[in-house]
Amino acid sequence: MQVLKRFWRQILISLVFIGLVAGFVFILVTHNTATVNIANVNIRKGPGISYAITDSTSKGTKVHIMKRKNNWLYVRYADHKFGWIASWLVNEHNSQLNKTTNISEATIVLDPGHGGSDSGALSAKGKMEKTYTLRVAKAVAKKLRAAGAHVILTRDSDTYVGLSARPAIANKVHADAFISFHFDSSPEKNQASGITTYYYHKSTSMGLAKALSSNVSTLPIQSKGIEFGDFLVIRDNSVPAVLMELGYINDKSDFKTISSQKYPNEVAHAVYAGLTTYFANQ
Repeated sequence: MQVLKRFWRQILISLVFIGLVAGFVFILVTHNTATVNIANVNIRKGPGISYAITDSTSKGTKVHIMKRKNNWLYVRYADHKFGWIASWLVNEHNSQLNKTTNISEATIVLDPGHGGSDSGALSAKGKMEKTYTLRVAKAVAKKLRAAGAHVILTRDSDTYVGLSARPAIANKVHADAFISFHFDSSPEKNQASGITTYYYHKSTSMGLAKALSSNVSTLPIQSKGIEFGDFLVIRDNSVPAVLMELGYINDKSDFKTISSQKYPNEVAHAVYAGLTTYFANQ
């Protein structure tokens, strides 16, 4: 009788153990399963838009997450297929996006120049550059996020961020583009006007500068084209990086445009168009 009791006790313990393990596995699998809520999301050979496209998913595709790298997911889908997919495109917060574009898979770092104790240049009436760079960056971020892009701001409030920390963010996340927003200033007020797009690394960044510059020609401030610029935030960047001077803050005519309510959105449309051109040619 004792032997029989021990036998059933062991059976019961084993069943409980199997149940616990099965429950743990079920929780683990559920936690690592996601649904693609957007049509036509690319599957790539590696974690980034520089890798070849091997397949695409339809809306509602379920994927099992195997590993993560640089905000990309290595997934199994359709039972036996594998590949890399942008993590933010399987996030439920992107369900309002109907279809991906060539910007949707991009990680873009936007850098509002100055901030906090660093006011930047001043207008003729003492208005600070840092205020307007943040306004522009937020408008651009909103436009790009609506297109599905993964956007990171180096600052999203009036705080100080060191110069070296700004490119470090882009390098850490392996961004596909870095754009630093600024407003120029001349030695004397009302001496200069225009928009200039600067690059440092010709091989990686000139193409981005050209694409953006060709589209800012639609803005109410005249474009002066692209130039080489030895600025730390683009010099220390290992990703395609530009610095945009979006007008002269101490020029009366330029500042009227810069301080207008519509200028940030106009810049956002121009940057979006430039990035669309740039990524289409990569």
